[in-house]
Amino acid sequence: MEQEKQERTSRRVNKPITLDKLEWGTEETLEEEYRKSRKERKALPDTITSRELYRDITQIAWPSLCELFLTSLVSMVDTMMVGGLGPHAISAVSLASQPRFLFMNLIMALNTGATAVISRARGMQDQERANAILRQNMVFITFIAIFSTIVGFTLSEPLIRFMANGGLDDDVVREGVIYLRIQFCFFPVLAWTAGITACMKGTGEAKPSLFYNTAANLVNICFNWLLINGKLGFPKLGVAGASLATGIGQCVALIIALYCVFSGRFYCKLVLKHFLHFDKDIIRGIVKVGVPSLVEQFIMRFGVIMYTRTVASLGNLEFATHNICMNIQSMSFMIGQGFAVSSTALVGQSLGKKRPDMAEHYSRRCRNMGLVASLFIALLFVVFRRFLVGLYNKDAEILRMGAYVMLMVALLQPFQANQFILGGSLRGAGDTRFTAMVMLITIVGIRTSVAWLMVDTLHLGLTGAWIAVCADQICRSFIIMGRYNQGKWKKIKL
Repeated sequence: MEQEKQERTSRRVNKPITLDKLEWGTEETLEEEYRKSRKERKALPDTITSRELYRDITQIAWPSLCELFLTSLVSMVDTMMVGGLGPHAISAVSLASQPRFLFMNLIMALNTGATAVISRARGMQDQERANAILRQNMVFITFIAIFSTIVGFTLSEPLIRFMANGGLDDDVVREGVIYLRIQFCFFPVLAWTAGITACMKGTGEAKPSLFYNTAANLVNICFNWLLINGKLGFPKLGVAGASLATGIGQCVALIIALYCVFSGRFYCKLVLKHFLHFDKDIIRGIVKVGVPSLVEQFIMRFGVIMYTRTVASLGNLEFATHNICMNIQSMSFMIGQGFAVSSTALVGQSLGKKRPDMAEHYSRRCRNMGLVASLFIALLFVVFRRFLVGLYNKDAEILRMGAYVMLMVALLQPFQANQFILGGSLRGAGDTRFTAMVMLITIVGIRTSVAWLMVDTLHLGLTGAWIAVCADQICRSFIIMGRYNQGKWKKIKL
């Protein structure tokens, strides 16, 4: 019985993908790829069918899509439940989100590097190295999370006042500070869970994170109901209750995630022996990808913060409407981000096996699937735009402004999916320096400047702010697509 159990576990952690059927590539494979015509590059190897590639993509994407959908859905429900307290509560929570994401960028950058490096280890079928990468990544995350918690908690009030930009009431600022401080108390918990998730997805295992994040979301909703309005004898904590509920849900996710990586039931296993041992090769690989990603994330967050300050200056009602539409838009992120997870993992594994041809086959099919799904989402946003906004708040002015903004959100869908998925392909290859430059150009250079022009100079209000978002997303999509089509990402060595 024990032997059968071990065999089942072994088959699960070493589950083959279509790529495993192919022979290893050589150093000459890439040059051969460049000598092929465009028509020849589109042709699959004789032993592989397109259906098999779509199966691999779906195997990784569907748990990620479900996870992102549930996370986005809970975020919507969270905002709706907070919205019951009034527009000021929505504004307070939205203000607190941006500084928290700023510190989370440190973790996300490390995770990007870890995902790229561990996916190549999976492609080379080197499980011992994959475990070492997981361990090394968690060491980094531990130190960064502790540092972020101390600094973030201390600077919560100045950060919220900076974000408010003088356009929001004192009550909004006060509740935003409370929400943010509670979030920073749980920051190490969130960081560890994110680190485990990134490494597991790099090996192509997305189902565990679907399970533990679903559990966390359900706990979050339950405690929202208990703590926001004070049900079943629990105290009525309002915005603070929403933040505390989120933290409790994150603790549940971490407990399950730790079980996944300690149990040995999956490809990655976390071993505490020699936990603080530093492997120079692994560190070099993570840093090579992670540092440019860190620059990218900070540039993006800086641009978003400056943009958010511009929108906050419009006042409580406009800012609340803006954040409702942003929250609805985040539901559509799941399309691009879900297929980007597949693209990152499969491109990294293909390049790890020295098969750049398969990396291109996988990434192109990820993009095709994502674009079709994004067009469907765009249609839903157009048809149900007033209904979706009304779920958050029934104020007539919010409904009017929100319904108009949702038309622009629908327009963005194919461009958003395109840049997410192709950006995931570039990150899977380790081409993160270019994506950092794109963020500088589009978010800081385009979104922030166009928002300032439209809002502060031309006085177009919320419409002008969303014109800036459209300009950012469309330009970013075309720039990333141009980089991908050049094919330089296939030559990067980690």
